[in-house]
Amino acid sequence: MHLLLATAAGLSIVMSLAWVLQRQTGQSGWIDATWSFAIGAASVFLALTPTEAGQPTGRQWLVAGLALVGSLRLGAHIALRSRGAAEDPRYHDLAVEWGADFPRRLFWFLQIQAVCAYLLSLAVYLAARNPAHWPAMTDYVGAAVILVAIAGETWSDATLARFRAAHGPGRRICMQGPWRWSRHPNYFFQWFAWVGFAVIAANLEGQWPQGWLAMLAPAFMYWLLAHVSGVPALEKYMLASRGDAFRAYQAQVNAFFPGPRKRA
Repeated sequence: MHLLLATAAGLSIVMSLAWVLQRQTGQSGWIDATWSFAIGAASVFLALTPTEAGQPTGRQWLVAGLALVGSLRLGAHIALRSRGAAEDPRYHDLAVEWGADFPRRLFWFLQIQAVCAYLLSLAVYLAARNPAHWPAMTDYVGAAVILVAIAGETWSDATLARFRAAHGPGRRICMQGPWRWSRHPNYFFQWFAWVGFAVIAANLEGQWPQGWLAMLAPAFMYWLLAHVSGVPALEKYMLASRGDAFRAYQAQVNAFFPGPRKRA
């Protein structure tokens, strides 16, 4: 219990520091980078804390390593993208909507993000503490899913970065690489990684029934990305900035889950 309380308190403090950073720089992109790093730190902390058996097990090291790699990759990508960039359109819309009350409401909004990070890190905790024989088939499958997710997210971000470098700002839509099959492949692969942690947490022998609670992480992440803070806000911005070009893209390509191109 002390371990979980310390993690919750740490995440709250980190997101408070993210609020201070935003107020000092006026750049909200650092918030998302901090959130990613915070999830990684909390996940590693929860995964590697020794159990009653003593030293961390192979499964604990595996889960901690995968969580660390994923969070560092995403956090570094967001941080590099945020340097010298314009304000994130999602936070810009919140600033317009909240007006003079933006600083106060942003602080509590980031505390909600700390709660979200806590819920996700619990899935890593459940995966790391699975008492099943090591290594189990679920370890191989889950690790493969997470590695595919990290590689796919990297591919998505790199493809979009090359497209922007080649074409610059404008009304063109990237339809290269994974962007041919999903309008938000980076979000899809980010979600897919949490499926992997849920697989590792699953104990098929019935020794760890609480491990199935890790399925809440991909369910929550899908709801967050596809219906709350990810796809809706970004598509609103893309419709305003790209107009009919983006409407045509919407008619042909799935929003979240990759699939074959549709006829416009």
